Amino acid sequence: MIGGVAHGAGGGYGDKAAVMIAVERNEIRRLGRVRMAVAQRPGTSELVEWATQVIEPGSTIRTDGARMFSRLTELGYTHLATPSSKGVHKVENPDTVMAGPHMVSSLLKRCTAGTLHYRLSYQHMPYCCDEFTFRFNRRNSRARGMLFYRLLQQAVDTDPHPLKDLIGG
Repeated sequence: MIGGVAHGAGGGYGDKAAVMIAVERNEIRRLGRVRMAVAQRPGTSELVEWATQVIEPGSTIRTDGARMFSRLTELGYTHLATPSSKGVHKVENPDTVMAGPHMVSSLLKRCTAGTLHYRLSYQHMPYCCDEFTFRFNRRNSRARGMLFYRLLQQAVDTDPHPLKDLIGG
């Protein structure tokens, strides 16, 4: 399932950041792994291009039926669209169509509210999404003791970033 969800106040406009979310649905219908990225503009074909980067070709993708997703079939994906509120096939509760991305979006909002007290700047949003994705994807890990080891590996492999680069000069 993929979806674009706006985070913050203003609906993807103003001070909101549009976050692209892809959620894996596993065999037992639970949420699997998640991928996130901050979109430059909500509701554009950027979401389709991002989906082709993070989702394996040949996968089945469920969407809310937005017109931009019709390209997914041409790109080698099985596309199942469930229109949420427009057209002839109206659904009573639109949240049931994209339950995975909506759940992840809610958890991301709660995380930023509880940890950062709603003080998250746009320039730090990609890092916040990466951190949340890391924690979410490792929640069912069988080798939880390896988390610190993997973090240490990534820290050693990553180039240093001066403070002025991290906070924007």
